[in-house]
Amino acid sequence: MDKYIVNGEGVSFSYGSNKVLENINFHIEEGDFVGIIGPNGSAKSTLLKLMVGLLKPDKGSIKLLGKPIDEFKEYKSIGYISQNARDFNQMFPATVEEVVAANLYLNRGFFNRLKKEDKRKIEKALQIVEMEEFKTMKIGNLSGGQKQRVFIARALVNNPKILFMDEPLVGVDLDSQNKFYNLMDRLNREHNITLVMVSHDIGVISKKVNRIFCLSKGKVFSHNSKQSICSDTFKEIFGDNMNILFHDH
Repeated sequence: MDKYIVNGEGVSFSYGSNKVLENINFHIEEGDFVGIIGPNGSAKSTLLKLMVGLLKPDKGSIKLLGKPIDEFKEYKSIGYISQNARDFNQMFPATVEEVVAANLYLNRGFFNRLKKEDKRKIEKALQIVEMEEFKTMKIGNLSGGQKQRVFIARALVNNPKILFMDEPLVGVDLDSQNKFYNLMDRLNREHNITLVMVSHDIGVISKKVNRIFCLSKGKVFSHNSKQSICSDTFKEIFGDNMNILFHDH
């Protein structure tokens, strides 16, 4: 098996004539917490979608859990939370428990009833995100931070090895953001889940992750978060006319 849990070599991708990624290389090791940052339009979400197989590269190769992405079938081994999760229909009459259970139906069809083992998986996922007491509540009655934890539980119900998240904290209040990062730390350290997260908040995420992918002008710059990112690198990524404001939550 490939020593990397995600590995991309010589990857290029275009939207029509607009080339957004050009001949990039990247890798993620088991146990990493990777933050993907960059200016607007730098293809952060595109890179995430390439990693999970929602998009296909024009050139190059991507492996996920040691298998070429176009041959990958073990989708219950990964979790993916897209930006669309925050646009969930507030009026949809589903309970928290039903939203989490929906990810189990994907593996067996909607006409097969849940078994006792499935209900145990749902209960465990909700306990991990500290939402078990809300399981009978309608999803539309929850706060933004609570909804986000439910979507994480939905991703966790299949016991994934890696969790991909596309800007999960947009529209989430400060207290919920702190709880989110505490949860990510537990998932990473206690449950050995590799985490990959797109974020626009450079100052905060750089303090929470162990590796950073900086995207700009079709390129990827990879850094260990324990190392400082020099001003020259930021100028390369964001341009000369930029101000950096780091802040603690």
